[in-house]
Amino acid sequence: MLKLTKALLLDNILIIATIITIGIICLSLFKIPSTGIRINNIDKAYHCFAYFTLAISWLFTFYKKPKKKYLIVLLCVIFGIIIEILQSKLTVYRTGDYLDVIANSLGVLLALFIFNVFLKKKWIF
Repeated sequence: MLKLTKALLLDNILIIATIITIGIICLSLFKIPSTGIRINNIDKAYHCFAYFTLAISWLFTFYKKPKKKYLIVLLCVIFGIIIEILQSKLTVYRTGDYLDVIANSLGVLLALFIFNVFLKKKWIF
């Protein structure tokens, strides 16, 4: 069962990465109803998790091309910066925040670290 799950994920990882990318765009630029629960700066953890997921999915998409991993990391960070700029320019209910860019970048760097650990241990491949 584990081999089947692994094969299914790796065979469809490009689709998964694309869906995650589109999901981040939608969650970042469209108004989302408030839950009413308010925790200060919890959105930074959400940003970190979202960009960790984004980066790790794209890293696994191109895992057979290890030289591309730094380009993927750079593009994910640039993507996060562009989204923050778009939030400040295109929406009135969202603001661009440099702390969000830092949280996004930390998520991407954490994904790179985890990805490198998996490759060295050969846990997946």
